[in-house]
Amino acid sequence: MLPRELLGNSVTPDGAPITLTREGVALVVRVAHVPLMSSRVHGSEDALAALGCAGLRARPGARVLVGGLGMGFTLRAALDALSPDAEVVVAELLATIVEWNRGPLGPLAGHPLDDPRARLVVGDVGGVLRSGRAAFDAILLDVDNGPEAFTVASNAWLYGREGLAKVHAALRPGGRVVVWSAIESAVFRQALRAAGFAVEVVPVRARGAVKKGSRHWLFVGRRSG
Repeated sequence: MLPRELLGNSVTPDGAPITLTREGVALVVRVAHVPLMSSRVHGSEDALAALGCAGLRARPGARVLVGGLGMGFTLRAALDALSPDAEVVVAELLATIVEWNRGPLGPLAGHPLDDPRARLVVGDVGGVLRSGRAAFDAILLDVDNGPEAFTVASNAWLYGREGLAKVHAALRPGGRVVVWSAIESAVFRQALRAAGFAVEVVPVRARGAVKKGSRHWLFVGRRSG
């Protein structure tokens, strides 16, 4: 086991401990001592943005919502896929994660929070979803471990009937939502269909171009129009 250097610690809204450690060349975030994200594994986060933002570079004033800042990789990939006049709203519930992204996590993805197209909301992504109808061309959700594997119980509502209805309403006609998940889920696939989306499920490698190791799953829901 690699030695762990503690870089930061706090607690989630549910009272669980959250830590940031350096382990060899990797930075790792754990919640309740369970690994939540690692700087060595972000291929599926990059793919999340690529799928969600496909075709949007040519759209003037495109708006994208990222739910979950993580280590900044999805935000960076979304910004790289969009035009100079785009806006990416990123909602992060944990102020600690934002603080770490402005500190030791910042260099990993090239300090995406400093990009003038990025607008940070420190709070539940649900508040952004409720703030306006037909507001976004794409919504990228990387909240917790996906629709069935939670480290923070309060995140569960987002992937249920109420949350998906808010997502559908917040998308512009023809927009898409892409949901990151640690596991496949036939139940969630059906929930997306019930919410009015055309659904595609895309398996991706956790390490991106490295064609081995674990897989993650991206649920793509397209709104008609």
